[in-house]
Amino acid sequence: MAEYKLEITTGDVQYAGTSDYIYVTLVGTEGQSERTLMDNYGFDFQTGASGSYTVKTSFSLGKLLLVKVEKNQYLCLPEEKWYFSKMVVTTPEGDVILYPCYRWIGRGEMVELRGGRAMKAFEDDHPLLIDHRKKELMLKKSLFQWKSMGEGLPHMNSFNDVSEIPAEMPFYDSRIADFNYSRKKILIELKIKGLLGSTAYWETIEDMKNIFWYKKTTMAEYVADHWMEDDFYGYQFLNGINPGVIKRCSELPTNFPVTEEMVKPFLEVGSSLQKEMEKGNMFLYDQKKMDGIPPAAYNGEPLHVTAGLCLLNVNPENKLMPIAIQLNQQPSEKNPIFLPSDTESDWLLAKIFIKNADCIDQESVHHFLRTHFLAEVFAVAALSSFPVIHPMYKLLLPHFRHTLHINIRARLSVLGPDGVLTNSSLGLDGVKELMRRDLSEMTYSSLCLPENIAARGLESIPNFYYRDDGLKLWNIIQSFVKAVVEHYYPSDCEVQRDTELQDWISEVFTHGFLGNKASGFPAAFHTVEEVVKFTTMVIFTPTVQHAAVNSGQYDYNSWAPNSTLRLHKPPPTTKGQSSMKTVLETLPNVGDTVVLAGVMWLLSERYSNYIPLGTYPEERFDEPEPKQMIKEFQAALSCLSEAITTRNSHLELPYTYLDPAEIENSVSI
Repeated sequence: MAEYKLEITTGDVQYAGTSDYIYVTLVGTEGQSERTLMDNYGFDFQTGASGSYTVKTSFSLGKLLLVKVEKNQYLCLPEEKWYFSKMVVTTPEGDVILYPCYRWIGRGEMVELRGGRAMKAFEDDHPLLIDHRKKELMLKKSLFQWKSMGEGLPHMNSFNDVSEIPAEMPFYDSRIADFNYSRKKILIELKIKGLLGSTAYWETIEDMKNIFWYKKTTMAEYVADHWMEDDFYGYQFLNGINPGVIKRCSELPTNFPVTEEMVKPFLEVGSSLQKEMEKGNMFLYDQKKMDGIPPAAYNGEPLHVTAGLCLLNVNPENKLMPIAIQLNQQPSEKNPIFLPSDTESDWLLAKIFIKNADCIDQESVHHFLRTHFLAEVFAVAALSSFPVIHPMYKLLLPHFRHTLHINIRARLSVLGPDGVLTNSSLGLDGVKELMRRDLSEMTYSSLCLPENIAARGLESIPNFYYRDDGLKLWNIIQSFVKAVVEHYYPSDCEVQRDTELQDWISEVFTHGFLGNKASGFPAAFHTVEEVVKFTTMVIFTPTVQHAAVNSGQYDYNSWAPNSTLRLHKPPPTTKGQSSMKTVLETLPNVGDTVVLAGVMWLLSERYSNYIPLGTYPEERFDEPEPKQMIKEFQAALSCLSEAITTRNSHLELPYTYLDPAEIENSVSI
């Protein structure tokens, strides 16, 4: 008689437990056990609990290959799904094998689990495992399919509703409840104050400070107090929520005819525009990819958006200052270059129109396209290409945790008929065209932070905390990925032999980057180094980069004068004709302002089941080596978090968005 000791763990999430019967069958190289009921005295399979059970066989089953787990009805109790986390089996020979599951199981359902060491396809040598792998991948490819989001845009998952997403990608009710509670709280407060739905325009800027009673952040209050200041305006291009746009300017574009005389008063005494460019102190914000996209209409009247240019200079105090703004791409008498010496309202309006375009670009391109939608591509490709036993599946899955659920909901709340981007100055068609243009020009290097920073000439610009923290995080992630990948792929030959790995990168190239060879994205892997670099980018994008462009949305975008998705009046075409009344009439009305502020609250809120970067509550690796690599990864992140906290304690404006403790492990909101 042989005895197998089983430890079965139920998930520690709401309603995870079950009263139903749970049966287990062990399958080995020498045979299989009887279908055995898991039953102890008292209540089994309670939320967050582990139970010990025994499966007895008349002989050793040999090397364990699969574990079958079934859930059947108990008495006449109503259906209740069971969140099955994992099983640990101790064999008669003393082997201890982990069988991860981490999914909901319904009544009458059976799951077959593989355990032990992560395995690549060519390493499976038993016919049963080879057949099981083949069937698993066939099922995955039938479940995780693609559909078009629109011509020239990345493809998306084929599910029409979150209820259709397979149990392999669980979502927790508590997170939805948190979101709905915050949404309800926002709506109630705005209705009580009579702000929701109001078509009136703001009478004073100060009135906007009273939108919310309870949602206050130090940064949001700083923005409301300092939004008019030029040094803070420049700071936001480095450390705000769209830090990936400006670049060093060594030569002015021909369509931006700024002269020495125009900007001399704003440069260091004795310097000149040419000298500042030669010293590397001039930087350019250029929204040319937005040029020519028709704006949307509002109540039958066209809205306004400008594809502008802004010239910035690092002054002797190491502050990045805007010194010239042109609101449209083609210079003309009706497209003047605005300067800090213009009237206060003219200069404010010029800055507001630049930030309006930047806000649309940040939300549609740098937030949704470059983090949400690319993360979805990486996720769907992985889910359809890798079986759960594959090492890359185990490495990547934690970084795709809620991505499919969030994106399905976001396409309705952000890009739906009443979506926040649909109601922006560009409207849905304009936003999609902007994303389409960006994807057509997107390069692999632009998603790899070290190359991105170098290409934009921002290696030495001072007070650039997004760069400083981001590069450290890139290196930490890369070191972790390198260790894991090299452990499972000791040679380039193994990379080339792994058909599932090649299928993944091919799917990403085809469905994410639409087969654009000019983009520089790989269509296949040839070396271990290529896998390391690409996987680093894949993990960095939904974690670090998403935090950089998402977490500060309420801080910066809830204050409409600083940044808004919609403007109503046309941009100024002549100088000296505006007033602060013009500024107020240009900004969104009361109702639109509070809705946008509420959306920014929801998008930047932290909800339950928050999992910070480097935290892996789901135990998927069974080998000691990757477990140790995870510990070293976590230690490096902890050290960086402490260093960032220390630095921030000395800053007037702490930059917290890339503190590892503040970065979620996946796109989850």
